Amino acid sequence: MREHTLHSVETIPSSGFCRTHELNILLLAALYAVSRVLSRSLAFNESLRDVLRILHDEAGLTCGMIGIVDPDSGNLTAHLLHHPSPVSNVQYEPGEGILGLMLEKPRTMMFTRIADEPRFLNRLDIYQSELPFIAVPIKSGSNLQGVLAVQPGTPDDGLLEERAQFVEMVANLIGQSLRLSLEVAEEKSTLLEERDLLRRTVRHQFGFDSMVGRSATMRRVFDQARLVAKWNTTVLIRGETGTGKELIANAIHYNSPRARSAMIKLNCAALPENLLESELFGHERGAFTGAVEARKGRFEQAHGGTLFLDEIGDVTPPFQAKLLRVLQEGEFERVGGSRTIKVDVRFIAATHRDLETAVDMGDFREDLFYRLNVMPIFLPPLRERIEDIPEIARHLLGKIGNEQKRKLTLSDMAQRRLAAHSWPGNVRELENCLERAAVLSEDGRIDVDLIRFPSARERRAPQGQRSPPPAPFNPIASPNPEADIDDPNLSEKERVITALEQAGWVQAKAARILGMTPRQIAYRIQTLNIEVKQF
Repeated sequence: MREHTLHSVETIPSSGFCRTHELNILLLAALYAVSRVLSRSLAFNESLRDVLRILHDEAGLTCGMIGIVDPDSGNLTAHLLHHPSPVSNVQYEPGEGILGLMLEKPRTMMFTRIADEPRFLNRLDIYQSELPFIAVPIKSGSNLQGVLAVQPGTPDDGLLEERAQFVEMVANLIGQSLRLSLEVAEEKSTLLEERDLLRRTVRHQFGFDSMVGRSATMRRVFDQARLVAKWNTTVLIRGETGTGKELIANAIHYNSPRARSAMIKLNCAALPENLLESELFGHERGAFTGAVEARKGRFEQAHGGTLFLDEIGDVTPPFQAKLLRVLQEGEFERVGGSRTIKVDVRFIAATHRDLETAVDMGDFREDLFYRLNVMPIFLPPLRERIEDIPEIARHLLGKIGNEQKRKLTLSDMAQRRLAAHSWPGNVRELENCLERAAVLSEDGRIDVDLIRFPSARERRAPQGQRSPPPAPFNPIASPNPEADIDDPNLSEKERVITALEQAGWVQAKAARILGMTPRQIAYRIQTLNIEVKQF
């Protein structure tokens, strides 16, 4: 702690008062410049170099040096130096020289003539022995982080105390900036660790080895997805609702070279055309009522990553033309804007619709279909891979059990009942069925009586009675046109053929019998390989 001697203004000679006043104005301007430098950037080393330059150019404090305390050895190492000479590996141990003494007793040290101080070690070989010297500690909180040392460029003029106070203020600003920099660096390190952990978790969660399904058809799907994940090829994932199209899209992205970038998703059927265009392409300020500021669309958000467009078959023909340009050229304009924006995006699309029929009917552009259908992946419905149901059920019960904080089990009779159902809603229906059964189970055991299918066909069945599994379809045998299409013994293919027989093979009439649209029954006829009779 330095001792301060106070004088009234009247006792100070006029010439000395003027020098003090001029120095204070000079140092105040330099302090303002230092504060601006330290507040404008978190690039700490660059900011410290600018601080030493300001001390030299504006405050007349030359040979500025910042030493950093090594947390491992406890030594003081010369870190930055405002001098033409390069900083060599100069260190001071605790108690060694003036700077080393500050490691033991952090306090301000100033000397009117450095040659008069025998403890001074001029290891940097830059300081002039006839000039003063000032060294102050740099603290972060109560911890010593370093030392700021300077040498006034002129012999002592009686104002060394004022210069030392200024250097202390600069050191305090550096200490505050250093504390903020350390906090930001620590937070950044924590965020990076969390990000890497999340990436490993997501990669494991969406890894091909962790995906459920061991049937031959699903193994082929996984093999196709694994192969296409390595490239930027456009993928079209097709399958009925609830078969897991988004799950396959996630696996492709998170196992691709773009896994470090974002995967942006959008359900094209969830928005009308005008909102869909703004959502995908973004908009400029004032483009429409409510557009109070410019906004990036999903294409820009997915730059460098993957854009997953679900239900692509539901977009209108006018919007299909706009979408085609982005897929072909990789460029677009925001709504209300004229600037062309280029993006690097990998496209994955999905649909449950029969796009070939939609192309024939003029509902879907043929050129867009071929642009999307570069690498098609077909997901089979759950009824065509009954052997996967036990494994999928165990996986879903584990997920539901984690949410309910208890262990759930499935009886053998319940598994057989699940295998006997046709699952028109596929895996999504299976998950809902198991969650409903888990809610009804008091002890976590799910038996056959808790497996319920809330459909008209199921309600007519005797309660508790297990529906027999669908009989395999014999292509040689002709279905009975008088058969009940709601008969649980009929397979999906038999039901469609029976309805067609009853309708005289008029597809529109058969669709009404089955409660479908003409487009839906046309899709069933194609996917089930039904040969249509001509009359």
